[in-house]
Amino acid sequence: MAARLASWCRQFNNIFQAASSPANLAKFQKIGLGSSLTLQYRSLHTSDSYHGLEGFFDHPKNWGEQTVKSGAPWTAKQLRIKSNEDLHKLWYVLLKEKNMLLTLEQEAKRQRLQMPSPERLKKVERSMARIDSIVQEREDALRLLQTGQEKGRPGAWRRDIFGQNFWCKFREWPIPWYLNKIYRRKRFYTPPFVDIFVRQRIEKHLRKKNNAKKAKKEEEKRLSEKFPQLSASAQS
Repeated sequence: MAARLASWCRQFNNIFQAASSPANLAKFQKIGLGSSLTLQYRSLHTSDSYHGLEGFFDHPKNWGEQTVKSGAPWTAKQLRIKSNEDLHKLWYVLLKEKNMLLTLEQEAKRQRLQMPSPERLKKVERSMARIDSIVQEREDALRLLQTGQEKGRPGAWRRDIFGQNFWCKFREWPIPWYLNKIYRRKRFYTPPFVDIFVRQRIEKHLRKKNNAKKAKKEEEKRLSEKFPQLSASAQS
């Protein structure tokens, strides 16, 4: 079955190569079939054999290497000057690179070996996250220009009965809000007796933040006493 399918593919490719030759295109144009045949031929796309399953693996010259040279991730300043089409192409290039690196990481785990240059995956993920943020910035700017709304779905900041602020997304209702029992059942206020618990939660957060800052200073002091030469070189 595989041999028969391969022979059909070769015959199909030979037919289109013969039809795309200049001599045959000139003949087809005389009888009015040149334009339609050209459009049909352009819609057919065959990928290179190297871009098959080999795309999920690293280049053969990097096989067995402990370190692989790689460039720096794309910065937001570099991505902002690119068009939407270039960002779209770059996204899929990075996606293909990410799939290759994930395959390499899984193979290294299977063989219980160290992945060569694992920082490449972080660089790709950081670049893709920046592309996503740049696209979101452009969508927000276009929405602000057209509708004046900051978010894609309008809403407002509300406060629940526990004193926590959250973003309430608006949605359409078939009846007005003052006739909607489900909407009126929601509590968008904080009772007075909850204020003491809100203050305690804020105090707990500030205490935790202050303790973390003190622990960091104590760790730095301990390291400076243990390695005085490093602290002296850092101060100089």
